[in-house]
Amino acid sequence: MLIVYGLKNCDTCRRAVKALAVARDDVSLHDVRADPLPSETLKSFLEQFGDALINRKSTTWRALSEKERDLAPLALLAAYPALLKRPVIEANGAYFLGWDSATQLKVLGEVRK
Repeated sequence: MLIVYGLKNCDTCRRAVKALAVARDDVSLHDVRADPLPSETLKSFLEQFGDALINRKSTTWRALSEKERDLAPLALLAAYPALLKRPVIEANGAYFLGWDSATQLKVLGEVRK
């Protein structure tokens, strides 16, 4: 199963799901706002992607106070799931961040294995 972690109303997440569904039929979108990620999953993502996991260009980030921005990344993502850079894609036990052309090639190569 391929899991795309993101938001159901995110255009990038929808494009990723659509492209991946062409390659495989077992793609699902996990909406992190509707169904927040467990702390252990967030920790795993943070270990792999570090600060890149937090979307500092989002409207959610811009709306935060300086005090809120100083929170630890795990606390930030738990309190504000929309800060997750999207999408995070789980394919064959590997994780990928974003949906740029380089990531698309990697992910599509992984799902065709």
